[in-house]
Amino acid sequence: MEKLEKYSDKFVDFIFAYGPKFLGAVLVLIIGLVVIKKIGKMLKKVLHKNGMDDSLIPFLTSLLDIILKAMLVISIASMMGIETTSFVAILGAAGLAVGLALQGTLQNFAGGVLILIFKPYKVGHLIDAQGNLGTVKEIQIFVTILLTPENKTVIIPNGAISNGNITNYTMEGIIRVDMSFGISYDSNIKTAKEVLLKVMQNHPKVLQSPAPFVGVKALADSSVNLTARPYTEPPNYWEVYFDIMEAGKIALDEAKITIPFPQVDVHMKDK
Repeated sequence: MEKLEKYSDKFVDFIFAYGPKFLGAVLVLIIGLVVIKKIGKMLKKVLHKNGMDDSLIPFLTSLLDIILKAMLVISIASMMGIETTSFVAILGAAGLAVGLALQGTLQNFAGGVLILIFKPYKVGHLIDAQGNLGTVKEIQIFVTILLTPENKTVIIPNGAISNGNITNYTMEGIIRVDMSFGISYDSNIKTAKEVLLKVMQNHPKVLQSPAPFVGVKALADSSVNLTARPYTEPPNYWEVYFDIMEAGKIALDEAKITIPFPQVDVHMKDK
């Protein structure tokens, strides 16, 4: 009987000692979760309002949610009288170990965040990155997926892209198509230039501003090389390239402009 009274007294003392702390911790937990949820909604609205990339918003809100909830748990543990100093130290050491183990992955993650924030390219842009030319199909948090003109899918880590050179052919809204036509030395250069210029001016996908250009590029061994440079919108690059190459050859043939084969002049010296 005395033992029962002793345990009951201890239980009552425990309730009075930790009951208010427990109730306070539960109250803080409920209020904290509500506040964290509202902060997440406010962050989403702010990011949407500032034009943040849609693929980055869920990640940032989830990251903030995890950080705030971790801080809430530590605060509640401290309220309950639990020593949190060693707990925080353990979390810090574990985070450092994980960071070192996932160094490459974290580099790709950081690169993805930078790409989504500073937007050196967007989905649909034609870019050249890490030696790969293609249209951006998808920007993920760790990798960027390109679709090449050969219809090949190229997956490039964001860490490598963010630390390397990126050539964006779409950002300015127009792109120049460079082509070369070789004509014989006997052909009239002025006439050939007029023919090629007319072909480019008549193409519906070639822009008239900036105006297309034709000029002498080189005096080669077997031909006079003319360069033709029309401008078009990036999605029309290959259509313009192939159309002008074909139409230019046909137009030069009709104008009696010769496109020569490689030639070698041999001089015989009498002894």
